[in-house]
Amino acid sequence: MAVPKKKISKSRRNMRRSHLALTPVGIVVCSNCGESKLPHHLCANCGQYNGRQILKDKRQSA
Repeated sequence: MAVPKKKISKSRRNMRRSHLALTPVGIVVCSNCGESKLPHHLCANCGQYNGRQILKDKRQSA
């Protein structure tokens, strides 16, 4: 059975875990409607991507 020979100090343990932190998700603003969206994704509000209309606009059909 694997058992550590010496105690790992809190400092060494925390230094090892320093790379495990989560990074925040990048959020951008849609250039057409101003709604927040994920980068390189279709805008769920207006249906545009890269200046082109991909999906029907939800606001027009309602």
